[in-house]
Amino acid sequence: MHPTARKFADRVRDSHGFEVTIEEFPEGTKTADDAAAAVGCDVGQIVKSIVMRVGDETVVVLTSGANRVDEGSLGSEFGVEQGAVRSANPSEVKDATGWSIGGVPPTCHATDCPVLADPTFESFDRIWAAAGTPEAVFRLTPDDLRTLSEPRFVDVFE
Repeated sequence: MHPTARKFADRVRDSHGFEVTIEEFPEGTKTADDAAAAVGCDVGQIVKSIVMRVGDETVVVLTSGANRVDEGSLGSEFGVEQGAVRSANPSEVKDATGWSIGGVPPTCHATDCPVLADPTFESFDRIWAAAGTPEAVFRLTPDDLRTLSEPRFVDVFE
């Protein structure tokens, strides 16, 4: 197992008492389509951890692989204009979450940044999320996501 994926598995176990089974795919799971093909699920079951800057705040937006973040709705959720919403750059992602783009898990972030989640996940029995690297994923349920990430389920997606 990649050392970063092992670090995630250890951290989620130590922080939440949650044992993950990490699956690694050398061909990568960088996109939602890649991840869905690798694990054999619907693209909607993939949890994309999109890190955004909303005004002066960094926010992790857990988006179904079938959806995109609606920046206008996200800005409205935080009371800022759409022009004040953008994707976080690689260093902002790493600083806020402790993970690199493509491998950001939905939990165990370096800071207490707000986490929002796509209500679409509620329609699935299982979902899949990044486990610290672009090649590593783990399976969880929407209830697990709720417990591990403590997100606000809001509709800021298109």
